[in-house]
Amino acid sequence: MRKLISASLLLAFSLAATSALAAPSGTVFTANERGNSISQITLADGKVSTIPLEISPHNVQVSADGKRLLAVGMNIHAGHHGSGQGGGELQVFELPLGSKPNLVLPVAGHPGHVVTDRDGKLAFVTDADNNAVQVYELESRRQLATINTGNYPHGLRLSPDGRSLYVANVKSDNVSVIDVVSLRETGRIAVGKAPVQVGFAADGKQAYVSLSAENALGLIDTASRRLSGKVKVGRNPIQMYATPDGGKVFVANQGSSKQPDDRVSVVDPAAGKAIAEVKTGAGAHGVAISGDGQYVFVSNIEAGSVSVIDSRQHRVVGTYQVGAGPNGISYRD
Repeated sequence: MRKLISASLLLAFSLAATSALAAPSGTVFTANERGNSISQITLADGKVSTIPLEISPHNVQVSADGKRLLAVGMNIHAGHHGSGQGGGELQVFELPLGSKPNLVLPVAGHPGHVVTDRDGKLAFVTDADNNAVQVYELESRRQLATINTGNYPHGLRLSPDGRSLYVANVKSDNVSVIDVVSLRETGRIAVGKAPVQVGFAADGKQAYVSLSAENALGLIDTASRRLSGKVKVGRNPIQMYATPDGGKVFVANQGSSKQPDDRVSVVDPAAGKAIAEVKTGAGAHGVAISGDGQYVFVSNIEAGSVSVIDSRQHRVVGTYQVGAGPNGISYRD
């Protein structure tokens, strides 16, 4: 596939030359659930490559050590509804990305999202069918533990200090807190209706949760493990990511399949309000951010594209076509 560059991209990059804002670099990966594939965008040259998979990947994640790409989804031969008996898979690719996974592990039930610990040794996969997080040790290629959570766990993120996992439990309206060392759930935080994904401020003092049925972003105080506030955003918010300086949180609003939203809300968490909206593509879903915080990457599930947002000027500076139905998204420097 070829890169599609908008006029705004060319304009932005010409402005960048005078404003000392470097063009985006690194690599973006998307999980194309409807296309049974993964796309890789090499930002330096704009090349997009897409590889077919034997799963319908819902989520991808670069490991914390940057050495691997992990993808989870339902086996395309087993359909899209888990049986509780291993209808899903965790596929692990060594980077640079090859055409085939280096490791494939069965996942019981219905896998949603995956993250690793800070060492990249353990993989944590949410399993909505069994209300659990499944834990895998990658080097030994074995399942290490099953951790019970709330009802229908979906998105999860590792805290900045690497000690805790926050897990959004869609159907029990709370967030599970998991201790990474003991591999046990240590508490649940009541947050609001239909939490889908979580995120953290870089200093770990605040966490965020998308409340998809309230069109709001929940703010969590991690010290007290309590919801400290809610910020109104667009329709059906899904993923979010905070800038490294903690000043902004970018929230993707997907809307519905019949009436997709195409906006990303920019939230000032200190002020407790949305300060801007950025129009991306239909069905804004996944969010990732560059290491320097200058660029935000958003997967648009209905448009089949990835939007590149200038995080300072709140505008789209590039659009890339990827595979069909891009859900999860991840970035590597």
